[in-house]
Amino acid sequence: LRAAETLREQGFTGSLTMIGDEPYEPYDRPPLSKQALLGRARPEDTALPRRRDIDAEWCLGVAAESLDRAAKQVRLANGDTVPYDRLLITTGTRARPWFHPEEAALDGVFGLRTRDDSARLRRKLTGGVSRVLVIGAGFTGSEVASACRELGLQVTVAERGPAPLVGALGGVIGAVADRLQRKHGVDLRCGVSVTALEGDDVGRLRRAHLSDGSAIDVDVAVVSLGAMRNTEWLAGSGVAAGPRGIACDAGCRVFDVNGIVTDDIYAVGDVARSPHPLFDYQFLALEHWGNAVEQAEIAAHNMLCAGPDRRPHLWLPMFWSTQFGV
Repeated sequence: LRAAETLREQGFTGSLTMIGDEPYEPYDRPPLSKQALLGRARPEDTALPRRRDIDAEWCLGVAAESLDRAAKQVRLANGDTVPYDRLLITTGTRARPWFHPEEAALDGVFGLRTRDDSARLRRKLTGGVSRVLVIGAGFTGSEVASACRELGLQVTVAERGPAPLVGALGGVIGAVADRLQRKHGVDLRCGVSVTALEGDDVGRLRRAHLSDGSAIDVDVAVVSLGAMRNTEWLAGSGVAAGPRGIACDAGCRVFDVNGIVTDDIYAVGDVARSPHPLFDYQFLALEHWGNAVEQAEIAAHNMLCAGPDRRPHLWLPMFWSTQFGV
């Protein structure tokens, strides 16, 4: 959405097609694990504000299935094809699912990524359950735990690392987050992982087994094991894409599999990996709201201009989270 707005602001008057696998126009994900779970905002009220009309054709509820670079077109899951002169890939990430499909299908096991996920989890948490297990204490898991405590629910957090948030923010902030969770009544268990989820005879979640040999009775398990980048649809396209994301230069132009930069395909947001001059030109994928907005505006500018006028994406990584009143 931000890229499309920037294209129009900078004078692009051609056709603009927006493809999305969800049935909704762009919405804000951060509230889904915070205000929406607490009932302070409805998931359907999280639509992103519009800076201007983008005069686009919307293809919603249909995923991109493959990319044909020679023909310069994207094939959709419904069989339609969309031609392009410039292509911007913003397919982002999806929640990593629970590793055992039968256990993941139990009534009471949830992931949290989409508007629909948040609405379903909210209904469950306010439907008379009392015991919640959060698997993983990253940003989303910690925010869900915070919301559960605010709703008056007993919550156990299982984190295989030494402290919450330690993977993203290190040990000092991890220790602060650890104290914060315990102070607010979270049953925080670090250095352990969940080995199995057990259901009853009718398929409802009833118990979780931990790597330390213990078991806990639970009504709900929220799986917060990080994200997987949505790049599978690019297999065979000749684009440098894989589980770690899509490789692109500092100007958001995508590399092909031979390491040659393309001039017509760009990538931004959670799915993009680009060299960052502030970090010795390491290829970084920055999975955050502010990065996606900033990078999208850079990409849109570069899609329209000649080489000497292109700009690099130099955003300094910055994160926020709201947990336990902090």
